[in-house]
Amino acid sequence: MNGTSGARALRGGVMGAGSIGCYVGGRLAAAGQADVTLVGRDRVVEELGRHGLTISDRTDRRTVPARDLTLSTDVASLADADVVLVCVKSGQTADVGAALDPVLRPDAVVLSLQNGVHNVDRLHAALGTRQVLGAVVDFNVVSRPAGAVHCGLPGPLTVARSGTTTGAAVVAALAAAGLEVTTTADIAAVQWAKLLVNLNNAISALSDVPTVELMTREGYRRVVAGLLAEGVAVLRAAGIRPGRVRRVPARLMLRVLRLPDPLARRLLAARLPTDAQARSSMWEDLVRGRPTEVDDLNGEIVRLAERTGTPAPLNRRIVDLVHAAEAAGPGSPGMAPGALWSALH
Repeated sequence: MNGTSGARALRGGVMGAGSIGCYVGGRLAAAGQADVTLVGRDRVVEELGRHGLTISDRTDRRTVPARDLTLSTDVASLADADVVLVCVKSGQTADVGAALDPVLRPDAVVLSLQNGVHNVDRLHAALGTRQVLGAVVDFNVVSRPAGAVHCGLPGPLTVARSGTTTGAAVVAALAAAGLEVTTTADIAAVQWAKLLVNLNNAISALSDVPTVELMTREGYRRVVAGLLAEGVAVLRAAGIRPGRVRRVPARLMLRVLRLPDPLARRLLAARLPTDAQARSSMWEDLVRGRPTEVDDLNGEIVRLAERTGTPAPLNRRIVDLVHAAEAAGPGSPGMAPGALWSALH
C-alpha cells in the first residue's frame, strides 16, 4: 500500500468528497497508496455506494468498486487518519476545522486542497498545533453521473514543503498514485497565482460553456483578460508577488489573452491543453444550486482593491452577477460574450 513491504498502510481521509476530493482520494485508493475514507454529503455517499468511484482523464479510466470504498457522512470516521485532505468550499473551512479538531489525532497532517488564499490560516486557527499544509490544485475535475469524476485539464499538485515524516509520506503517496506532485517553500505565491487563474471561474459559471470555449472565443477571452488585468494591478499595489500562472508570468499570460484571435488560440492551445468536459467548480456549484466561492476569488481582489485604493470594477461587478445567479436558483444564466461584457460595464 505505501510501497514498503510489511509496513502499515497510510490511512487517508477526504473531508469534502466532491470532484477534487473524489479524484485525488480515488487515485490514492486505486493505486493502493492509502486506505482512504471519503466523507461527503448523503447524496455523494449513496451514489458511490451504488456505483463505485470511476476516475478518468484524457488517457485513462479506472473504477474503484463500492465494496473497496470506505464511505461516511460522519467526520468521526476520520479519527484514525494519518492525513486528511480538506476539499470543502472556502466558506465551510472554519466550521470543518472546528468539527475536525476534537476528532483528529494530534500527529495527523491536514492538507488543504482548496481555492483561495486564507484556508490554511482558517484551519490552523481551529486545529492548534497540528500540521496544516497548503496545496494548490492546478488541474480541473468535474463530476459526472453514476459516481464518476473526470480530469479534463491536466496540471500539477503543488504542496507546501514539510519537514515531517508523515508529510513526506503523503507527498510520496500522491506521486505514486500518478499525480504530478511538486513541493515549494513558498506556497503563498502559488496560491496567489492560482487565484488569478480562478478569476475566470465566474465566467465559466455565468456563461455555461466549457473552459476550452472561454479561451477560444474572443468575446469571452476579452472578459478573462479584463478580470486578470485588474487582479495583476491590485496584487502589485498590495505588494504581493504571485508565482507563475500555469508556468508563465501573469503579465505574459495577459498579453497572450489580448493577442489577435488566431494567434491567441494557437498559443493557448499549447499552454492549456484541455477537453470539452473541463468546466469550473463554480459552474458546478450553480448547476447544483450550491453557494459558490466567488467571495474568496474575485471577492478577494475586490477587498484588496478597496484596501489599496485600486480600481477593480469588473471583478466587483462579476461578484454581483454570480450572487444574482445564486439567488435565481439552480443553473447557469448562460450569458453570451456580448451580454456578459455589457453587464460588466
